Amino acid sequence: MKKSLQCSQIRCRDPPFSDVDATNQKSEKEEIQMATMKRIPNYRKMYPTASEEVIEVLRQGERRLRYLEYDIKVERFVLDETKQVAFFIPSREDSLERLIEAEEQFVDEEIDVEDEAINKVLIQKLRESLKCLDSDEFDLINALFFQGKTVRQLSTDSSVPVMTIQDRKVRVLKKLKKILGN
Repeated sequence: MKKSLQCSQIRCRDPPFSDVDATNQKSEKEEIQMATMKRIPNYRKMYPTASEEVIEVLRQGERRLRYLEYDIKVERFVLDETKQVAFFIPSREDSLERLIEAEEQFVDEEIDVEDEAINKVLIQKLRESLKCLDSDEFDLINALFFQGKTVRQLSTDSSVPVMTIQDRKVRVLKKLKKILGN
């Protein structure tokens, strides 16, 4: 076992490359940055006169910063040696490039607050104006627009000609428009 550990600790030097592209340089820079992120500074040495509470707050702040800048952005495998199981923990933050590659699409569920407020006011005005209608007019509007019946269905149910119901509908809608306009 000791022999295999010693062999795994020996590192070979990478062969020199004359044409290193920018992506490799970027990944190397990121690796160096992430390696430095793993080390928590010695705040006791940096601030010898600070109290233990201040040092603890600095350590917690550093850990939170590392979590926000690195931990939530990286996918990891965690090995549970007691249960002999490996868990995959996906990153909590996703990149647009990965989502495009996975062909993920999202519905824009954002509701415009201004439109929502206008609709509520208009609905309230409509309810108030419906109270101003006669009972026959209200029944006609209720059947056509709230119960979803057609003019022909109303005609057969009430044995009133289709054109008469159509004319009444137009007259009631003009009346509602006039009431809503004021």
